[in-house]
Amino acid sequence: MAEGEDEIPDAPVEEEEGRGQGAAPPEQEAEVGEGVAEADAAPVAAEEAAQEAAPAAPTVEGPGEAAIDLVILPEGYGQTKQINIDRPVGKIRGDLEAELSIPDKSLYLMNLSGAVEFKQVLPDEKTLRDLGLKPGDRAGIELRINYYQEQPAEEYVMPDMLDLKVVNEHGEERMVTVHVQRPVMEKPYLGGFRNKATDSMYHHAVTQTAPVQKKDVHTLRFHREAQTYEYRTRSTQCKRDNGTQMDKVGLYLDRRGDKTMEPRRPYFSSADKAALLLEKCVMIQCHARGMLARRRTRQLRQMRQERHELARKEAERRQLEADLRHKREVERRMHPRTFEDFSVLYKELEAWRVNEAARIQNSGFDEATRRAAQHELLRKETKLLQTIDKLKIQAHTSNRDAKIKSKLESMSQPKVWAQGDGETTTVHTPFTTRAKELMDLYSGLRLPLLTVDERLDVLLHVKWTVKEFDCNLTREMVDLIDREADMLNRGRPEKSFVGLRKRLANLFLQFIETPEFNPEAMKFQKVSREFYDQTGTHPLSTVPIKALGS
Repeated sequence: MAEGEDEIPDAPVEEEEGRGQGAAPPEQEAEVGEGVAEADAAPVAAEEAAQEAAPAAPTVEGPGEAAIDLVILPEGYGQTKQINIDRPVGKIRGDLEAELSIPDKSLYLMNLSGAVEFKQVLPDEKTLRDLGLKPGDRAGIELRINYYQEQPAEEYVMPDMLDLKVVNEHGEERMVTVHVQRPVMEKPYLGGFRNKATDSMYHHAVTQTAPVQKKDVHTLRFHREAQTYEYRTRSTQCKRDNGTQMDKVGLYLDRRGDKTMEPRRPYFSSADKAALLLEKCVMIQCHARGMLARRRTRQLRQMRQERHELARKEAERRQLEADLRHKREVERRMHPRTFEDFSVLYKELEAWRVNEAARIQNSGFDEATRRAAQHELLRKETKLLQTIDKLKIQAHTSNRDAKIKSKLESMSQPKVWAQGDGETTTVHTPFTTRAKELMDLYSGLRLPLLTVDERLDVLLHVKWTVKEFDCNLTREMVDLIDREADMLNRGRPEKSFVGLRKRLANLFLQFIETPEFNPEAMKFQKVSREFYDQTGTHPLSTVPIKALGS
């Protein structure tokens, strides 16, 4: 780093020696258990480190205490504490869990080293004195945090009513309420299908739907006594008794009051009635057949309209597919991206060259004109090949940027957990949050057309992030950041930053792809499975807790 530039002061050497080899700077002590340091908290940590720059007083060990170096794995954060060796390990673990703000029984103390060696998980009921430590000794303990504790599944209780969404044949949705009938007794096993290995019941005879009962066709549907019609019984007696008497000897009948009665309407015979019924039947049939013919006509007309509409949509779909295919062919020739796109360009170029060479050969030109035409053809072919090579470079850059973006987005994706009811839950872990922050910083480094203040702000956040780790890669990145900041303050032109910014972006990408700095990048490492198994190194979430002490 150049002289005269601002730099975050480091902690004094005396304080680091007091902490031990496994200790971490003050700003890292405040981050133990979190796994990822936020970039926004770096200025505050820098001020606290500056305030603690004064030499610290030597630590006085109390009676019955030992200096314990606590290191959290796999993050590597550490801290030195004076712990009473007569306290049980369980109480020490409880104090550390309360200090780190993590759930109970999610922290494991293991691998005691230093004055005493104990390569197992420390039992909660024993004290450090029982394990062999003495007052004034110095030892180291590894801390492992189980971020993925399994929660016991709650027993599902079905409610009394279920609201279900049902879709009918017309595509309409409606809510249906289903009442749950709970069994009052254990159903007897009357047969079915049962898995003998798991004793799971798939088909049970008692739970089957009862057969449909046949309807009684002889049931009396109407009864005279059940009707509501009121009826009465009446008798009628004429006032005068009438009779018929014929003339005979000794009887005189007076016919002066007799009248001849004729019907008001002519007599309607059965033949006339049959003819009338036939006429009305013909009329009814005429109207019924007309109605059926009109209905059939409407159906045929609707079918014809639907057929024309389907043909029109099919034609539109084919035209759209043809347009998209043509647009794709034009796009793959103007902006090729894949190996197949460049193969098409090379094939078309070769076909064009062969046709032009044949045309020149069969044109009948003299030797000088033919050689001049061949020379011009060679010049055009060379120029086209150069254009294809430029397109290759552009495609390589674009594909590389897209691949890097896809990888960073995959690293920062939250974990998806499937629940027992079929739903899914997305959870952001400290590792995915760390990957998301690194992806945002990388995107900020690649952004063009930033002002000087915006660029300096991005560089400062990147510097705070990489200075948490001390290695050749981070030191080189800090040197490049300071160099670019100095050039920005001097007002250098944008062209002079191209190579520097590209190198800084590539180094920061290497930083992101390193599992020690970004734990989420572990699954994206191109390492053979055999080598991965031989090392014996696995993520903490894949190692059973019971096996840690074995």
